Amino acid sequence: MKKDLWILGIETSCDETAVAIIKNGREIAANVVASQIESHKRFGGVVPEIASRHHVEQITIVIEEALHQANLTFSEIDAIAVTEGPGLVGALLIGVNAAKALAFAHNKPLVPVHHIAGHIYANRLVTELKFPLLALVVSGGHTEIVYMKEHGHFEVIGETRDDAAGEAYDKVARTLNMPYPGGPHIDRLAHEGKPIIDLPRAWLEEGSYDFSFSGLKSAVINTVHNAEQRGETIAPEDLAASFQESVIEVLVKKTERAVSEYKVKQLLVAGGVAANKGLRKALEQTFSKHPEVELVIPPLSLCTDNAAMIAAAGSVMFEKGIRAGLNLNANPGLDIELYNE
Repeated sequence: MKKDLWILGIETSCDETAVAIIKNGREIAANVVASQIESHKRFGGVVPEIASRHHVEQITIVIEEALHQANLTFSEIDAIAVTEGPGLVGALLIGVNAAKALAFAHNKPLVPVHHIAGHIYANRLVTELKFPLLALVVSGGHTEIVYMKEHGHFEVIGETRDDAAGEAYDKVARTLNMPYPGGPHIDRLAHEGKPIIDLPRAWLEEGSYDFSFSGLKSAVINTVHNAEQRGETIAPEDLAASFQESVIEVLVKKTERAVSEYKVKQLLVAGGVAANKGLRKALEQTFSKHPEVELVIPPLSLCTDNAAMIAAAGSVMFEKGIRAGLNLNANPGLDIELYNE
């Protein structure tokens, strides 16, 4: 009988201090997240120095809580997985050094994990992955379509050329005087309005799977400023609905085309913006017409940054024999395709 595999995952790439323990790559035994949103809200975004300080304060507490929830000791843990990058370098360093200390102290293998690979593998906590597949990754810093022919193989076929979808949401929310993080507020407001304001869609070159939301963000800001100069009032709910429709239309249509071209079995949705109700509904409606493709969207708790996804990805990397030495460093610009080598 095969022994159970227990992976402890650590995630500190931005403003969440998270530790989780996953059994056999699929079952969550513990998933602890210490959020910093309240600390960063007054600044309208994440302040790296404050994020790092909070990680230092929380990391030991969160590790101990995860072990308590899972009712395990370090002797039962098979490996320590940690986000190597991308992310804020100071924040990443806290998690990386905590993981190295644990690996050294308890003589455990150290497994480096790419943050976006983690978001993708959050879906494995919902259902087993079926290859080949595509993942639509939409978060604060990333918007990309990733093709996977097997576990641990990542090919980026489309990515953002400027603002990621989440960044555009935050900047538009700031224009509408909404608090950080802006995505949930825009999503909520959009459902109260109508998409009656004409805003651009950036389709880019024919056949391209890349994204660009900078022009859309600027169009929203200009629409607000022009109305103010004319003394006119724009209903914020209609502006939110129009903005959200523009983002979602581009995301869904490009993804639908990629799914057809690459003839995949599954479409995974990953990242913080995957929690967006408008996007989830549009994808469900579109892919209900494609029964040959299984649409997988993780629950809200696994869309935003967490360590369960890092431990889930770490389980796969561990079984593929990927290890890091105690010289592992934070890598804020880590390329996901490096795992294919």
